[in-house]
This record gives sequence, structure tokens and C-alpha cells, in this order.
Amino acid sequence: MLISPRFRPTAPLLRTALAVACAALLLAPVAGCKKQGDSGDAQAATKDGKGGKDGKGGKGNDAVSVEVTPVTVREMTASFSGTAPLDARGDAQVVAKTSGIAERVFVEEGQHVREGQVLVQIDSAQQALRVQQTAAQAEKLARNLARSEELAKQKMVSANDVEQLRFDLQNARAQLNLAKLDLSYTRVTAPISGVIAQRSIKAGNLVQISTPIFRIVENDRLEATLNVPERSLEAIRNGLPVTMTVDAVPGKTFEGKVTRISPVVDSGSGTFRVICAFDGGGVLQPGMFGRIAVVFDRRAGAMAIPRIAMLEDDNQAAVFTVRDGKAARVPIKTGYVDGEWVEVLSGLRSGDPVVTAGKAALRDGVAVQVINGKAPAAQVAKTP
Repeated sequence: MLISPRFRPTAPLLRTALAVACAALLLAPVAGCKKQGDSGDAQAATKDGKGGKDGKGGKGNDAVSVEVTPVTVREMTASFSGTAPLDARGDAQVVAKTSGIAERVFVEEGQHVREGQVLVQIDSAQQALRVQQTAAQAEKLARNLARSEELAKQKMVSANDVEQLRFDLQNARAQLNLAKLDLSYTRVTAPISGVIAQRSIKAGNLVQISTPIFRIVENDRLEATLNVPERSLEAIRNGLPVTMTVDAVPGKTFEGKVTRISPVVDSGSGTFRVICAFDGGGVLQPGMFGRIAVVFDRRAGAMAIPRIAMLEDDNQAAVFTVRDGKAARVPIKTGYVDGEWVEVLSGLRSGDPVVTAGKAALRDGVAVQVINGKAPAAQVAKTP
């Protein structure tokens, strides 16, 4: 730009003019670009509105995503399940049969003992003296009887006197036996083999007759009593296998069997008692709470489906299967229920896919898309 010699602008005016010129040059390209972008966006919107190849703005994919599991062949068992606490088959309260001071206590709680093992020694001095006293009396009477029998042969002693001495001797001998028995009671022994569950005595304590001092439980063999409905009376029998789980030992299953069945049905509850025996094995303890299943029938090679595939909105048992990429509601006839599996007697074939996830959104004939790929390819077509 040429400036006339006659006109010399000042510095502020020159700076203002340069700023305006620069601003005009910067805004012109931006406005042009914005105009072209607006035109491109409008064209893209028009294209989408007409339904492009990507499907946006037009008809979408309305297939319902599901997971399926094929009908499998497995062993199915019929069982009665119940809960019951475990009881020791042998449970004995050890009581003192004589009085005295406990001199020594030989066992502690939790200790295994065998039948006949000495548990406590009670002071036996008084009982021992009584044995000596009665023994001396019996010996004296025995000698008197011997002399009287000799004199009776010489007609110097009457027969009645001799007979009375015989009775006195028998009585003295009986007293001697009682004294010996009382002396044996000072050694308290275990009536059964098992574990000391409770100890109620210490050395130096005064023991009274019939006072409980120990409790012994036989934890090698434990029992649980189930109250089974009378409709299962014919199915339950002795020797049937039994399985049990306990909360105290998670992840482990214990095996047992039915040992006794009550022949009487309780009229109030309509149940009968079934006693199941288990081998404790040092793990199970009396008082544990068990979940027990009595297996009374087994079917090998039965068709089964997961319980989660069953529809619960109808009285008729039914499932959804997949045929040619569409959901098909199929009524079925069920048999045994074994844990998470249900036996299928009719309505399905081995290998047929049944919907286990996504069935809440299904209707008969709705297009589906199997997302876990477990269904047979011949029966589940790809969704178009």
C-alpha cells in the first residue's frame, strides 16, 4: 500500500488498520468451511433419512438374544430330602455307684476311651475295711458250722442248730460279696467306648451316689432321624443309600444308609420315622445339622434339562426351544427332579436346544439369536 507523501498516518491509526485487515483475512476461510460442512451434514442426514446401507434410521435387527443348552442324557435319581440333627448312636451318662472322695481323675474332655477303662478312682479305704470285716465273719461262721456238723454226728448238737449256722454262713458270704462289689465301685469305668463329651468332677471332690460325673458319646456311628410323608412309605426301605451335607464341613458329602424304619405313621403329622446311619470318620460330631437325601430310585440314560429352562407361567410344564432361528414353545412331560436337573419323559429329543437365558422376553415364533453357540447347527438357523 502506497502512502501519499502529503498524508503521514500516526502509529495508532496504522496499527488499527492492520488489525482490521488481518481479522478479515482470518474470518473469510472459516466462514467458507462452515458453509461447506453444513452442506455435507445436510447431505448425510438426507442419506440416513432415506435408509442407508448401515441400517441406521431404517429397520433394525429385532432378534432376541438367548442362551441355549441341549437336552442331555444322564442318570437321574429320585430322592426324599430333609433336614435333621445328628445324634450319637451311643450316649451314656456315667454316674457314681458309691460315695467317697475322688482321688484321681484319669481322663479329660475330648479324650477317646474304651469300654471298661478306668475313669476315676474314689477313696476305697472304708470299702476295703468292710470287705475285711465281712470276710472275717464269714470265716468264723464257716468254722463253727464245721464243728457243729461233727458234733451233730455224735448226737451232741441238734439238727436245727446246724441248719441255723448254715443260713448264717450264707448270709455272711452274701454280705462279703456286697462289700466286694461296693469296693469295685470305687473304680469308675466307662460303660461304652467313645469320647468324653463332658466332665463334671475334679480330683478332691466329694462324689455322691448316682451323681453324673461324665458323659460319653459314641461319635464313630452317628444317626439322623427323618420324618418322611406317608406317601413314600412303600418307596423307603432298609439299606437304601443316603447322602448328607453339613454346614460345618462345606463342600463335602457324607455317605450313609437307612438302618431302621418306624412301622407306625404319626396320625397328627402324617409322617413316619426313618433312621439313617453315618460313619463319623472323626469329622462329623453329634449336634451338627445335616441336609439329608434318601435315594430310592435311579434311572440311567434319562433325558434331562436344567431346571432354569422350565417356564413357570403355566400349569403345563413347557420350555422354549429354537427351530429355524425362531423360538418355539414346547409342552413337555417331566419325571424325576434331581438337584438342578429335570427329567423329560416326552416332548423333546436328545440334543434339542432349550432356552436357559432370555426366555422372559420370548413369545412363540419370535426370531432369536443364540449367543452361546451350544445349540446344534442343524436345528438353530442363523437369524436373517
